[in-house]
Amino acid sequence: MTRIDLNDVINGIVEPPACDQTLCIKVISAVEGEAICSWEIDERFLNGHQVVMGGYITSAADITMAYSMASILENKQGFATINLQTTFLRPLYIGTAVIKSTIVKKGRKTCYVEATVSQNEQCIAKITSSVMVL
Repeated sequence: MTRIDLNDVINGIVEPPACDQTLCIKVISAVEGEAICSWEIDERFLNGHQVVMGGYITSAADITMAYSMASILENKQGFATINLQTTFLRPLYIGTAVIKSTIVKKGRKTCYVEATVSQNEQCIAKITSSVMVL
């Protein structure tokens, strides 16, 4: 398998990775450590309470944070999530969600990234992550 350069996805040169397609995540923009993605949510993502399962919300944020990272790395650099913490503020429903992520602190080996998931202009979840630069 060949590694997908997320900058090529951002620039529309290649198709997004399978995880993006499976979760129906689309990159709106990713520039200078900030990324915005849209997420089209349907019944496949609902739990028994008819709200989006938290693991999907966290995964969507992790994908968006990856685009934030890709937008700042130099050629041949990679990255890996070290940790990921999500705080849920309200339920997420079928419809469109917007995920925004920002690199808050960039170090040589580690970056600290924050994201929010929103629907109808209401914050649904806040996610933080430490990401290792490879």
